[in-house]
Amino acid sequence: MPRPLRARAAASTRNTLPDSGKDARMRHALPLLLCTALLGGCAGGPKDIAGTWINQPAIDAAADSGKLREALLAYGPNLEWRFAPQRHTAWSSNGVDVGEGHLASAGEAQWQVTFHRDFQERFALDGDELVQQPSASAPEQRFVAVDADTAAASEVLPGQTFEQRLYAALLGGDWEIREGTGREGLVRFHPDGRVEGLPEVERYALCLAGDCAERSAEHEILWLQNGQQGREWLFQLAGDELSIYQADNQALHTDIPQYRPGPRAWLLERD
Repeated sequence: MPRPLRARAAASTRNTLPDSGKDARMRHALPLLLCTALLGGCAGGPKDIAGTWINQPAIDAAADSGKLREALLAYGPNLEWRFAPQRHTAWSSNGVDVGEGHLASAGEAQWQVTFHRDFQERFALDGDELVQQPSASAPEQRFVAVDADTAAASEVLPGQTFEQRLYAALLGGDWEIREGTGREGLVRFHPDGRVEGLPEVERYALCLAGDCAERSAEHEILWLQNGQQGREWLFQLAGDELSIYQADNQALHTDIPQYRPGPRAWLLERD
């Protein structure tokens, strides 16, 4: 499971000025307050880009079509960006890996992020959207900002905000088991990866990218886990019907599985 971000400890200092130094304290405090209000701690750097931005077009396309893989290929590869201007730092997530780069201003309402070996991505604001400019590694992509409370949550790792919004859009709501173990029971997929009501399943995860995406050429992959035990399944989402199939491995003599749908384990219908 992902490790929580380490909270930044606030350093405290002891006031050593004598009681008669009230005016001196005020003179020292005023510049500090001005720096905090105007420059976010006098650190400098771009401000409008600060926070977490997610690939909402990919989420919308997946929710509308039910085809997660096609949506991510069409609107990816980057799914989330997080920017900390005071630290001149940016993080990106493609659903599996998190990259960290140096954030710098590149003109009015424009920025660039430099990764190792001088690889760069450039950004510009277009109304309420953040546009990642086309590059050798990716086409133009558009991102929207999330609310400040979510962006500032220290326990949320880069990439998790997109994942949780995607889970809610794709699998949100109450589902009734129409076929399979637990028939007529209600199932709920929570955005944080918990599952209620699906027999012998406590957690789930959708395959967004990486090694798991190579294990089936056509079908969506779902991870289901109970306690410390879990395995991959295939799923198909058609409107308000969710079919979950056993994943049959066709590659018997290689290290990389190649899955095809086996027997359908569950058919769920969303209320």
